[in-house]
Amino acid sequence: MGANNGKQYGSEGKGSSSISSDISSSTDHTPTKAPKNAATTEETSTRTLSTPSPGLILPSKSSSLSSPALSSNGHETNSSSSSSAPAETVAVIHPQPGGHTRPRSKPHHPAPIDLLPDHTLLQILSHLSTNQLCRCARVCRRWYNLAWDPRLWVSVRLTGELLHADRAVRVLTHRLCQDTPNVCLTLETVVVNGCKRLTDRGLHALAQCCPELRRLEVAGCYNISNGAVFEVVSRCPNLEHLNLSGCSKVTCISLTQEASLQLSPLHGQQISIHHLDMTDCFSLEDEGLRTIAAHCPRLTHLYLRRCVRLTDEALRHLALYCSSIRELSLSDCRLVGDFGLREVARLEGCLRYLSVAHCARITDVGVRYVARYCPRLRYLNARGCEGLTDHGLGHLARSCPKLKSLDVGKCPLVSDGGLEQLAMYCPGLRRVSLRACESVSGRGLKALAANCCELQLLNVQDCEVSPEALRFVRRHCRRCVIEHTNPAFY
Repeated sequence: MGANNGKQYGSEGKGSSSISSDISSSTDHTPTKAPKNAATTEETSTRTLSTPSPGLILPSKSSSLSSPALSSNGHETNSSSSSSAPAETVAVIHPQPGGHTRPRSKPHHPAPIDLLPDHTLLQILSHLSTNQLCRCARVCRRWYNLAWDPRLWVSVRLTGELLHADRAVRVLTHRLCQDTPNVCLTLETVVVNGCKRLTDRGLHALAQCCPELRRLEVAGCYNISNGAVFEVVSRCPNLEHLNLSGCSKVTCISLTQEASLQLSPLHGQQISIHHLDMTDCFSLEDEGLRTIAAHCPRLTHLYLRRCVRLTDEALRHLALYCSSIRELSLSDCRLVGDFGLREVARLEGCLRYLSVAHCARITDVGVRYVARYCPRLRYLNARGCEGLTDHGLGHLARSCPKLKSLDVGKCPLVSDGGLEQLAMYCPGLRRVSLRACESVSGRGLKALAANCCELQLLNVQDCEVSPEALRFVRRHCRRCVIEHTNPAFY
């Protein structure tokens, strides 16, 4: 196995994040001169580049600031240090264990764990994070081969603001492509939430090496742009779950021009994404959402929280192209009003979850449209829709009898009359939030408690409700958690 001693590819950084093993800071010092006739020490081997081995990001002389490491099975691991002083970040590749022999002064006695068969060890390793797997790969040749078994690398998680995410992705995908050159056929889930140093380069590496990717989460990676997203959706035809929340530079989702030319007009619009989260994508506008809807007709879950530039016109495109949407969040989209809800109502029987919290332009008219055409609605969040009254709640109660969760907090026009209608027509209610509903009193709560026996959560904070009414709820709904601000009720 060829090696280039002393070669390192890294850069200056304010801290470092461990990707493979928990090595003491002394291993990054200049290796001391080995005694004559002695085998190469482990400190020297950590500076050796070798193709089929895991990548590390290690601190220099100062102990480093460590952040959560990446994990292959959804678990996060945290490494800590006693100092937070700035340090040089160095990427090191470890060779495969067993390359050097050491003189033995005593007979070798295998550890009990070495007596376990391979399939049992694989089962144990499947519960470890990627950071821990890479440490195990340095134990011996057998553990090295087991730790890099493709079955352990279906899912990868990177976290940490200081992580050199681009380099980590590049090193990791390179190692996973060892057995199948230039392509990784096992990796299906990649989560890099909060890695602010992830850029388009890292996503390009994923797109080129991981065609079987099904789930990608890059929430909070605000350096990601349209080009990298286009590359991923074009090269990963099986991608179903995409989380771009907080990626403020992303304005739409589409295939690359090259991919579109290779496909027929019909298939050129078929991106297989089902779940799309674009929360806090502030640059998303109506035209961008039209492009998304046209290219992602299979959408079932769409979250557009705080996409403040969207208007009612954008929702017309959703109803036109994405007729299978089951969950839709428009919270804090303050330009959306009753006309937009009329377009949402065209989703009809598919819609189960709708959030229009703090959309101040929505009134009883919009809620009536949704109630009339979406009878299978289970969840409605209309918190802060101050134009909603008992009249709108009445339409909702009569048309959506399967309603399970309702939030009408900070709706000052909602009163006991609306709650009584809900209690009469929606006996399956489980979660109700009435926070800061000034017109609600004990009469409405008693009606809910008497008819909605499955009630599990009731929020009446900042409401003028008597302790007697709250005790009535407790007696009739023993499993209900009551959130309140009444000091007389305990």
